[in-house]
Order: sequence, then structure tokens, then C-alpha cells
Amino acid sequence: MPRRWVVERRRDFYYRKAKELNYRSRAAFKLKQIDQRFRILRRGATVVDLGAAPGGWLQVAKESVGSEGIVVGVDLQPILPIEGVTTIRGDIRSEKTVEKVLSVIGGRADVVLSDMSPNISGNYSTDHARSVELCEHALEFAKKSLKDGGSMVVKIFQGDLLKDYLRRVRKSFLDVKLHSPKASRPTSSEIYVIARGFVRNDKKEEDVDNSINQ
Repeated sequence: MPRRWVVERRRDFYYRKAKELNYRSRAAFKLKQIDQRFRILRRGATVVDLGAAPGGWLQVAKESVGSEGIVVGVDLQPILPIEGVTTIRGDIRSEKTVEKVLSVIGGRADVVLSDMSPNISGNYSTDHARSVELCEHALEFAKKSLKDGGSMVVKIFQGDLLKDYLRRVRKSFLDVKLHSPKASRPTSSEIYVIARGFVRNDKKEEDVDNSINQ
């Protein structure tokens, strides 16, 4: 690990703040800032966090939903226990993992979160494409798991595939915005897709059919 990177991290405001408040990562502040702006999380909600390790977003989600809410984290890597949070070690691209998550939440989720990042290759086009692929899997999971009116927050690397991804998201959500929280590093190409007002496509088609038949 380069010494310069270690020194810069220690100087980072959000890194130091996370240590002070016992958050597992500085990324916790990204979710806090997103929620302050868009009111994604609420008391009693059911939240699924994809790519949840080491657990910073899980901590913030659990604080927001309270004891009556349900928070589930999924990751390929093990996640140290967090009180009141269920964690699943698995690949969200696997139908077996998806089924396990749906079984744990016992119905449908109010919110799907994804701060997933690909393994960085150093080639921007490759990394962007891999990021979009992960976001596609997050969207497919959201379509299987969200309640009507639910929300999705996903991290994506900016690039030429972003526009097409947003177009696909808008087919399932009434309100879609891009947002860069202050806690994101200035040099980062990441941006967050904030999608609210989930509507199942089959319900949209049903509404269209009903309007035609009236």
C-alpha cells in the first residue's frame, strides 16, 4: 500500500470522522448525505444493501429504520456482526442468493441500496463497463424485491454507458436523479443513481390495459 495513499487517507475528513463515530467506512457519510437530501430511509422500513462489506451503509440504515425495521446486507466477503442486522455471504448474481434474501425479508423491500464497485483494472473503459454490469444486477434485484413505491440507490462510474442505464431505470421508477454527495472524493468518477417510486412493469401494463378497456 503506497505510503502517500495512507497519509492522504489519514488526513481525509470523512475517514477521521468515521473513526470518531465508529462507522466501518467513510462511505457511511455518503449514505447519510443522500438520505438527508432524498429521504430514502424511514422508520420501520425493510432495507437490502448489496455489496455491503465492511458494513458502513448497514450501520446507517439500521440507525434510520430503528428496531422495528429490517436491514439485510449481502456481500461476497464476510461482514462482521452488527446488532439487529442480518448478513448473507453470497453473490447477488446467483438466483440462490436472491431467493435467500427474499426469504429473509419475508416479502418485499422498501429500499435497495448498492455501493458495489468492480475490481479496479486501471483501464477506465473496462472499469466503467464493469460498474454498469453490477448496477444492472442491482436493478434486476430491485425489480424482483421492491414494493410498489420503493426506492433504489446505486453507485455507478460515469461514462458513455450511463445514459442507457438511466433509460432502463426510468422504465421502472417514476423519479430518477443523479447525485454526488459531498463525501465522495473530488477525484472520483462515481455518482449515485437515486430512483424513487418503483412501479412493476406488469402493473404498468395492467394499468394501460385497464385504460384501453374503459
